[in-house]
Amino acid sequence: MKDQLCRALVLENRVRIFICKTTDMVQEARDRFDLHPCACAALGRTLTIGSMMGSMLKDEQEMLNITINGHGPIGTIMVDAYSNGDVCGFCSNPHVEDIHINDKKLNVGAVVGKNGTLTVTKNLHMQDNFSGTVQLQTGEIGEDFAYYFAVSEQTPTAVSVGVLVDPNGNVLSAGGLILQMLPDATEEDICICENIIQGLKPMSTLILDYEDVGLKRLVQDIFDAPNLLSTQEIHYSCPCSKERMASGLSCLKDEDLKEMIEVDKGCSVTCNFCNEQYSFSVEDLKQILEKKHV
Repeated sequence: MKDQLCRALVLENRVRIFICKTTDMVQEARDRFDLHPCACAALGRTLTIGSMMGSMLKDEQEMLNITINGHGPIGTIMVDAYSNGDVCGFCSNPHVEDIHINDKKLNVGAVVGKNGTLTVTKNLHMQDNFSGTVQLQTGEIGEDFAYYFAVSEQTPTAVSVGVLVDPNGNVLSAGGLILQMLPDATEEDICICENIIQGLKPMSTLILDYEDVGLKRLVQDIFDAPNLLSTQEIHYSCPCSKERMASGLSCLKDEDLKEMIEVDKGCSVTCNFCNEQYSFSVEDLKQILEKKHV
């Protein structure tokens, strides 16, 4: 099963559900940045939730940015998410030393830290974009986003997310689930959703269990008679290009560009979000410099 995101309404359309498989995109992030296991789990969880949150946007031109900094050894985690569910992102320290619980489970919270904030900024192509910031609660990512939805967006939300990494750092499975109460949801609906979340296996295990039958079947097994809305493929996808990097270089001072031309004989620029490297020759830089004064 390719990475995909499934959206549905459940409990007589009073609760909406987002569920996704993100194994391939997390593996791509791992490969692009040579992520060590704890960094892979932390960034992978954020990418997974970012994909579901991106799909909540109403216009294909909209996007959102997630920034997490708990002042732990991993540093900052940053993810860009788009309305089609595609995401890209990075963490400051991809080689952070692993911390375990009982020598087995990766201790993501200890690596991320919780003495900091989670910020979501939505670029809605309006005069004022939406931005919400909350204090991190655990650094485990899922609980922190549940708190964000409750406080910043006033939407009762349950979040479950998981990344399973083998000792060599390969991603065996990754996925996430978001349950959100709609305005007409009842207290009984909330109790039902809480019980379901508490009774579920870890998301990484569920993704493995349903690898052959797909996410629709998983939704149908969790809830009776769900109203399935859509299923779409999702990817690790960065919008960077050499043209965009050239535009960034054009913002440099003339003397800096001239030094790159005369002294460095060119330059290379690396995208933070996908680690793709773009090379600019002396002729490339001369063209950038000339266009600045056209």
